[in-house]
Amino acid sequence: MSQQQWTLIDVKQGVFQEFFEFSELLKQHNENYKVPIHISKHRLHGGISDNVDVVNLNNGRISLEILPTRGMGIWKAQCGDVELKWDSPVLGPVHPSWVPIHDPNGLGWLEGFDEWLVRCGLESNGSPEFDTNGTLRYPLHGRIANLPAHHLSLSVNRETGEITLAGKIIESKLFFKKLELQSSLTTYAGSTKFVVRDTVTNLSAEPSEFELLYHINTGQPFALPGSRVVVPFERMAPRTETAVQNLSEWDKLGNETPGSEEVVFFFEPGADQNGYCKTLLINSHENRGLVLGFNRNSFPYFSFWKSRLANTDGYVCGLEPSVNFPNNRSFEKEQGRVVALKPGESRTFELYFEILCNTESVQKTEQEIRNFKTANVIEPKPKKEWTP
Repeated sequence: MSQQQWTLIDVKQGVFQEFFEFSELLKQHNENYKVPIHISKHRLHGGISDNVDVVNLNNGRISLEILPTRGMGIWKAQCGDVELKWDSPVLGPVHPSWVPIHDPNGLGWLEGFDEWLVRCGLESNGSPEFDTNGTLRYPLHGRIANLPAHHLSLSVNRETGEITLAGKIIESKLFFKKLELQSSLTTYAGSTKFVVRDTVTNLSAEPSEFELLYHINTGQPFALPGSRVVVPFERMAPRTETAVQNLSEWDKLGNETPGSEEVVFFFEPGADQNGYCKTLLINSHENRGLVLGFNRNSFPYFSFWKSRLANTDGYVCGLEPSVNFPNNRSFEKEQGRVVALKPGESRTFELYFEILCNTESVQKTEQEIRNFKTANVIEPKPKKEWTP
C-alpha cells in the first residue's frame, strides 16, 4: 500500500495520540534513491508550555516543528545550517490557556507570540479596537493562533514521497459566528520546499466575514544586520512616521537598536502574468535565502515588518501576505478589505516556501523576481486609504 494515513487527534471520536513516531527510508520525489524521514508527536510538560502538542516533521532535508495546540502554527524550522526562527522574549511555545487574548489593553496576544509562522484572524487580525466606552471589541491579531486543532491527521505516500500533516480548527461564538480553518502542510522526502494550504469555511447558516494574515517571522542567525528582502510591488507606503524615516532602507535589516520602534511597510504586491508573487529574504552573506510565494488574487496585500530591538528583546523581521492590512477591523471594513462569506462558502489560500542553500540559487531567484514587470511606486508618507 503506497498511501498510509494516521489520525492523531479526533475530538468527536475520542481519539488522541499523545505520542506518535514514524521513521522510514522514503523515495525522494522524482529521484531513484531514498532518504530517511522521521515524524513524531509529543506533548510538552512544565511551565507555560505545559500540554502543548508538537509535531516534528523531518523530510530528510527540512525539519519543521508544528503546533496543533496553537492554530497549526510553525514554531521553527531548520534545513542544514539554515535556522528559521526568532528569539522572542516569550519563553514558548505558550499554551493558549496562558494567553490573555481579551486583556482590556487589547495586547494580550503578545504574551504567546514566538512562532516562526503564525496566523492572525479570523474574525479580526489587526490592531486592537475599542468601543466608545473604551471596552475592547477586537483584540490584537485575533484568536485563531490560540485555538487548538480538534482534528489532526498525517498521511505518507511511499510512491511519491509526499508527506502531509492536516488539522482542523473551529473559531466560533454563539449568536455570532462559526468559522472553520482547515490547514495542511505538504512536503516531499528530501525536498527543501513545502506548501501550506488553508481553507476558511463559514459553517453557519448566516453570512459571515473574516480577515486573515500570515505572520512569517525570521530572526537571528538567519536575519542579521545586512540581510535584505526582495519584494515585487505595484505600490508601497510606510505605515507610520517612524517608517517614513526608514524609507530609504526599507528592504534592509539594520543594527540592533534597543528602545527603537517597530517599522512596517504596506504593499500592493506585484506578480507575474498568472498572478503569482514571489518574495525573497536573503541573509547577510547572500548565500542563503528564504522564498515565500503566493497568489496575488488570494493575497492582494502584503506587509514587511521590522523589529530592530536587541536580540534578547525580539530582533526580527516579518513577511506578511494577507487579505487585508493589519489595521483595526472597522477601518478595514470601511475600505472594503474584510472578506464576506455566504453560508457554507469557503476560500482557499496557499503559501509556497523554499529554502535556498547557495549563492547561485539566491542570485537566480532574485533576478527572477526583479524581472517581474511592476510599477514599483513608493509613496513618501502613509497612504490614507491604507493607514487610519
